[in-house]
Amino acid sequence: MVRRETFLTSEGLAKVETELDFLRRARRPEVAQRIQGAKELGGTVDNADYEDAKNEQAFIEGRILELEELIKNAVLIPGDRKPSEVVEIGSQVAVTNPQGRTQTFTIVGRTEADPAQGRISNESPVGRALLGLRVGEQAEVATPSGKIKLTVVKVD
Repeated sequence: MVRRETFLTSEGLAKVETELDFLRRARRPEVAQRIQGAKELGGTVDNADYEDAKNEQAFIEGRILELEELIKNAVLIPGDRKPSEVVEIGSQVAVTNPQGRTQTFTIVGRTEADPAQGRISNESPVGRALLGLRVGEQAEVATPSGKIKLTVVKVD
């Protein structure tokens, strides 16, 4: 299997570790008890509670594996990184579109992306197009509504 790096801030890594710990310590035992209780009440055949608990267990185990893989492949985005002239993961970048509207994005890994908060993934079309650019350079990005040109006006 190909190793897929996961770029995370220290806060993002802490959130992933907290969720993993919660699933292992709280949810896993809770669901195991539900399964045991459902088996004792009505066996396993035609038992909706048992089936529901088994499905939940499968979801939790899948999520645990996913989080463990994220942590194993984590690459930390330094919180104390020096400002750069080039857009990179961890940069805050201001861009303008041809209509003169300015937007500011922080380039983060896919796990921490939240476009509504201005945090875009380095794997998104806009994030990928901006990486490596300097102030004054343009990116052409394919969007569902057509291609747009974005000009980098500031990199922090």
